[in-house]
This record gives sequence, C-alpha cells and structure tokens, in this order.
Amino acid sequence: MMSRCWQVSFFPKEAPNENFVMFLENFFEVTAQNYADNGSDEYIGYQSGCFSEENMLAEAHAQNITLPYYQITHLESNNWLKDYVIEFAPFEIFDFMIYGIHEKEAPQTDKIPLQIYAATAFGSDHPTTRGCLTAISELFHQGFDACNILDVGTGSGILSLASAKLWTSANLTAVDIDEEAVLVTRSNTINNNLDQCIECTQSDGYQAPLVKNNAPYNLILANILARPLIEMAPNLSANLKSGGYCILSGFVDNQEDWIISEHQKHKLKLIKIYSQENWRAALMQKA
Repeated sequence: MMSRCWQVSFFPKEAPNENFVMFLENFFEVTAQNYADNGSDEYIGYQSGCFSEENMLAEAHAQNITLPYYQITHLESNNWLKDYVIEFAPFEIFDFMIYGIHEKEAPQTDKIPLQIYAATAFGSDHPTTRGCLTAISELFHQGFDACNILDVGTGSGILSLASAKLWTSANLTAVDIDEEAVLVTRSNTINNNLDQCIECTQSDGYQAPLVKNNAPYNLILANILARPLIEMAPNLSANLKSGGYCILSGFVDNQEDWIISEHQKHKLKLIKIYSQENWRAALMQKA
C-alpha cells in the first residue's frame, strides 16, 4: 500500500442523490461515509498516489453533478487504508455484533459476531445495511425458512454472512457487479468460517450463470440504489418463488413510493417498511 494518499471530505447540506454517490465510487479508489445524528453526514473519497482537483471538478461537471463543500487533506501513512478507513467501532443491530478485522478478537457479546473487512466495498454501517439486517432478523424470528437465498449487490457480503448465520442449512448466492466487492466478500466468508456456505461471483444483476443455475430463490436481498432496483424489478420477480420474500434497500424516503409501486407491477406486495434516518428498506412478498 502506497504511503501517499489524498482524502477529499464532502459536506452536503442535505442527503445527496444517487448520482453523487455513484460519482464518488467511480472516481475515487476507496469511499467511506461518516454518519451524524443530526443528519449532516460526511462523504469521503480516498485516492492514493497523484490526485488532481481540476480533474475531479471537470469530471463532475461532465456528469452535471454539483459537488457540495469539500476539503482536501494529504495523508502520510505506511498503510493509509488500515489507518484511516477500515477501523470502525463495533456496533450491534438486532441479532448481530459487527466488528472490523482490526479487532484482535471478537467483542464480548451475546449477539452473533460478524467480522467485516469493508474498506473497499460499500460501508457495513450504512443505514440501509442496518435496515436490511433488522428485516432479516425479524423474518427469521417469524419462522420463515429461507432455504435458497440470493444477495444482489453484496458489497462486503454482510447480508449474506448474517443470513448464513441464521439459516444455517440455506444455500446462499452472493453477487456484485464490482470485482473488488466479490474479493472482499470471499475474504469475509473465510474470516467468518462461512466460505463453504456462500457461493460468490461477479454479476451484472441476475445475468451470471451461477445466479440462473441456482434459481429460483425464496429470499432475495438487494441493497443497491433506487434506479438499479427499478431496472431489475422484472428479473427479481422472475427469480423469486411464489410466497418468497425480498428485502430491498438503497433508496431514500422520497423514492419509497416509486420503488414500491414498480415492484407491485411484478406480483410483489409490501409487507413492511424499515426506516433508518432518511433511508428506507422494504420487505415485500411475491404472490
């Protein structure tokens, strides 16, 4: 890992749209987000080696994206990824205790421990992740038997890991369009002794042969963004068994009706909405 790194911290006055989030993920080598109780979240991009503010502004302008106020910091570290990105405090959500790979041992807890390396995949402490973990736990405790599960846009693999811990005999398939996310998920399955339970591969949505071969599923997890959720709604329904459930997330409050109505067109009914700050997760069931 190179010792030079540039950190660009963005301070939006309100929740940014998905185009801004996608811009950060595509432009920077690593992205992260710090959450504040008052909603003033900080979005951070990390770039090793050379960084050009001029190129960043030009690329944002080309995509018609107005960047919020930002600050640029030059970091010096032998391992900036470890020192500045991956160390997050352990946190509990419903059945689970989530902690990072920098911890020498699992924190003392009566929860199910999950050790996560999340630096180069979408953040495991995001409100959408919390909403999905809550939905997964409630579905399990209601007695639902999720025997064949698909995790679309798996990121760090955290939802697959949590599901494998609850439904210990389930078949799990985890996919992501980002090759780095697939590598992170595979690493996390090994660290949690779940590599024999979860198959992981790169896929643009439902297109990979592995996804098609393992279908149909009785639980589909999709924590991505609003527009991809809409675009993949027909494929989700086609790959979900009748009576099966899906957990959708990655959208904000003013996109809720749009997401729900689009999936209702494909034989899905709303069971419950989970709210975390202005982010939403939806539990839906196929008729």
